[in-house]
Amino acid sequence: MEITTRRLTLGPLSEGDRERVIDLFTNDTVKQTYILPDFSCREEAISLFQRVMTLSHAPDRFVWGIFLDGAFIGLLNETEREGDRIELGYALLPTYHNRGYCTEALVGAIGYLFERGFAAVTAAAFTENPASFRVMEKAGMEKTGKTEELEYRGKNHTCVYYEIRKP
Repeated sequence: MEITTRRLTLGPLSEGDRERVIDLFTNDTVKQTYILPDFSCREEAISLFQRVMTLSHAPDRFVWGIFLDGAFIGLLNETEREGDRIELGYALLPTYHNRGYCTEALVGAIGYLFERGFAAVTAAAFTENPASFRVMEKAGMEKTGKTEELEYRGKNHTCVYYEIRKP
């Protein structure tokens, strides 16, 4: 299964995507706002890629690559699921920031998830990531009023939650 938007394709990962996915996992800019482990060696990053690739093919999970002209540029994945509500996380390689790709991918995913029976899609971002707030707002999401304190990479962060409900 795949989703096609105006410029992008969202779908499962393949072995051919490994190097670009590992680039995403190890990018210092991405690691500031997309929660990833610190890898002590390349094999750990490869192992995470293998796990994510397997999940991207599971029919009961939403873990998909974001592709531009067939090349992996980012990841869009469920982080939590409860009943008819699903929470998403997303990250793009920094080269592709500020071009509307993340918003386009999120809008496509929201439509797909509503068609699959979800009544609400949520996402969150650290307060120091206003670009992610803009992505969620452009995708039609609104602040829920929920915040959460989280320690990540030795620093305390406040996560602000957004949501869109099925019309």
